[in-house]
Amino acid sequence: MSRRYAILALDRFATDAKTAHGVIRYAGDEIAAVIDPASAGRRVRDILPYLECDAPIVASLAEALKFSPTALLIGTAPKGGGLPTQWRAAVREAIDARLEIVSGLHELLDEDREFRVAARAAGTRIWDVREPPEVPLFSGDVYGVAAPIVLTIGNDCAVGKMTVSLEIVRAANASGKRTRFVPTGQTGVLIAGWGICVDRVISDFAAGACEQLVLYAAHEGADFIVVEGQGAINHPAYAAVTLALMTGCAPDALVLVFDPRRPQIETYATPTLGYSRAIALHEDLLATIKPAPVVGVALNTRGLTDDEAAAEIAHAREVTGLPCDDLIRYGGESFYAAIAPRIAKASPLGPAART
Repeated sequence: MSRRYAILALDRFATDAKTAHGVIRYAGDEIAAVIDPASAGRRVRDILPYLECDAPIVASLAEALKFSPTALLIGTAPKGGGLPTQWRAAVREAIDARLEIVSGLHELLDEDREFRVAARAAGTRIWDVREPPEVPLFSGDVYGVAAPIVLTIGNDCAVGKMTVSLEIVRAANASGKRTRFVPTGQTGVLIAGWGICVDRVISDFAAGACEQLVLYAAHEGADFIVVEGQGAINHPAYAAVTLALMTGCAPDALVLVFDPRRPQIETYATPTLGYSRAIALHEDLLATIKPAPVVGVALNTRGLTDDEAAAEIAHAREVTGLPCDDLIRYGGESFYAAIAPRIAKASPLGPAART
């Protein structure tokens, strides 16, 4: 279903609208306008050039309606996943204008009585992207997938795991591979048009949800599968989601996504892991189930100068001995070409491996 989005990002578009940024850069939907009074009068490209979008930024939904949107996208997913109180009026106004409401929040807007009743009366709908389907327990069927499976991991949340996954998919497809991106979070689902937000699934079934996503991608005929990672393995709040992806997707290889400017987990005092420790910890965990090596490091050097970025990439290569690059700053083609020969199918451990 093709949509023409008005994106709601009140006073947050430039700094805290990861969902908006991902949809603008990677989704096939049209962007009618962005609603952000703090940046009104400019265009998306003026604020974030790398998004390569000329959609106008306006101050209100009323102004956005002049550009004929068909849906209102909640452009951010704040910690805790609640709808900011000051955004309710704009959502209600959009419903009354018969726009579809698309939300990746943990707070399911279709369960809000005011919004639900108004949407039914207006003849429109609310799509809560994070509402999970019923999924089975992990079965092990994923071990039979013939296509190599790569999972992105990170040294924190919001370091670019989805972006790196999509850039690898682009590069792999350009090389002739039939590559599938497996979306596991709200922005990825919005971009791909399918998927499961794993962080919303009951913990006992989270690995099963990850398995089902990979099985679906394999069924669609992929000969290379790239799974969007979530969280971080030492994140005090979200490590469980990371571990479910590591076990449920049964990856054959990992790509570490690393923000070198992040000394501690965002909003917590927990130190982030360095290159070597992060690689060792992930590899050691999977070595007890189905071994998967880290085959490359994708750095997020946003905010660094070109010289600083080049120096950090060189440092990462020296420390890890792996292909290292920033896929947004320099493109993903050379990185993919460097990691591709390192990716091979692996088998899960069997009884013979026990000691």
